[in-house]
Amino acid sequence: MNAVSTLPDDLDGALEESLGRFPTAELTRSVQTLIRQYREGFDRSVPALSSEVAVAAYAGYRMPATYSAVSAALRQVAQLAPGFAPETQVDVGGGTGSALWAASAVWPTLRTVTVLEQSPSAIAFGRRLAGRSAAAAVRDARWQQAVVDRSVPAPAADLVTMSYVLGELSPAVQEDVVGSAARDAGMLVIVEPGTPGGYARIAAARRLLAGLGLHVVAPCPHDGECPIVPDRDWCHFAVRLNRTALHRRVKDGTLSFEDEKFSYVAASSRPWPRAESRILRHPLKRKGLVTLRLCTAEDGLADRAVSKRQGETYREARDVVWGDAWPPPA
Repeated sequence: MNAVSTLPDDLDGALEESLGRFPTAELTRSVQTLIRQYREGFDRSVPALSSEVAVAAYAGYRMPATYSAVSAALRQVAQLAPGFAPETQVDVGGGTGSALWAASAVWPTLRTVTVLEQSPSAIAFGRRLAGRSAAAAVRDARWQQAVVDRSVPAPAADLVTMSYVLGELSPAVQEDVVGSAARDAGMLVIVEPGTPGGYARIAAARRLLAGLGLHVVAPCPHDGECPIVPDRDWCHFAVRLNRTALHRRVKDGTLSFEDEKFSYVAASSRPWPRAESRILRHPLKRKGLVTLRLCTAEDGLADRAVSKRQGETYREARDVVWGDAWPPPA
């Protein structure tokens, strides 16, 4: 499991204040409705975020997890592309703004941010949260109402993000939306749930992006076909996040944490150094031996054993976690 994720203080405070405007019981009922929609599938003819309480429930239920997953993906990109310093960002289907908060935390160089979102209620809620941010790029973000479909405005930005969006689109338009998002993006990062279905959407997006001539930056160590066999396994990662007291109440949960599993792909218009391989499972650590399940550029899926006799390499293997590059970047 990757390191525990926490919301930045300004976002945490803004969420607490905004959710406090609604009765907890009403938020909890709306959260249960959202959970049912995520499990059973969305009725695409009915906007999911059509009321203020639905938006508030969504923010309380999903923003901490979405922020944590997007942050984890963006940190991997920043680690592999230390020279990438985006000044502009477009967030497609941005909801209440999780990805703009996450990107600003990873890249303080951001100056101009645009969020494309269909729901006016989500825009109003996200703008209110953003007004509490310590980062000028978040506070001054431009929120634009736009339906994410084949006609979504083609964004032009150093960084384009799209998180937990493809699953809410019909399969017929997913390819068009990914192609539109990639057209003028310096770096495109797509995040989906870490489920077999979420991975399938990421794998399809990855094939499309490679076919368009973009270079895969993360998590893959290559641009070739994914070596994972569909219906047998799927590529996903996880981040653990702390739940606040209000977060627990809204979700009617008792644990002080939750684990968000996600799949992602980052692709760039220019090549960047890539990981030599990627750790696909929790490292198996025994006394004097660490076994790593890897996706490699040369051998596809491979298990690598690192013994204590290998000195510094062994010490590095003891410290890595699921989702890390291997060997660790310098």
